[in-house]
Amino acid sequence: MDRIENVEFIKSTVDYNTIGNSDAEVAFVGRSNVGKSSVINAVCGQKRLAHISNMPGKTRTINVFSVAHYRWFIDLPGYGYAKGTEKELAKWSGMIEGYLKVRPNLKMVYVIIDAKVGPTKLDRQMSDWLITNSVPFSIVANKIDKIGSTAQPAIKAAVCQELGTIPEDIFWVSAKKRTGIQDLVQDIADHLGLIQY
Repeated sequence: MDRIENVEFIKSTVDYNTIGNSDAEVAFVGRSNVGKSSVINAVCGQKRLAHISNMPGKTRTINVFSVAHYRWFIDLPGYGYAKGTEKELAKWSGMIEGYLKVRPNLKMVYVIIDAKVGPTKLDRQMSDWLITNSVPFSIVANKIDKIGSTAQPAIKAAVCQELGTIPEDIFWVSAKKRTGIQDLVQDIADHLGLIQY
């Protein structure tokens, strides 16, 4: 399985209580402009399923996509560069944390980081929050194509040292080149129980 097909947009909402009930779901979260939408599009083999914008902080709602019968992708608002009032920024943060705390069938959260930049303070805060709240998550390091092959081992080692993990526990991907996407797709399919579909 190299992509997850037949994905359809269901709804956008600012209130996680209105999402409804799924049998299984996975969520994508990441710093604004880290390529979250590009990763989702690559996983689905589509170009415009999740909106791609050069303006950081564009995703301001919880976006729900149907993958199969009551099996969903959840695209959460990006954190970091979003522009707005302090009240608006607090609302977006509340949307993310509120969703992550209450979803009983949330199987995995994919935290997308920039492989070249490495984990930022905000990425580490998100990882620490997920650990503290016992929410299962995996790191997806996107934009690996922007790192030369000779530099990749050192970059990977540095990222792992910052996150306290090993390279094998991180998905190293390029949404642009589709590098590593097949392994990510298989992991998502396993968590959503898509083998039977």
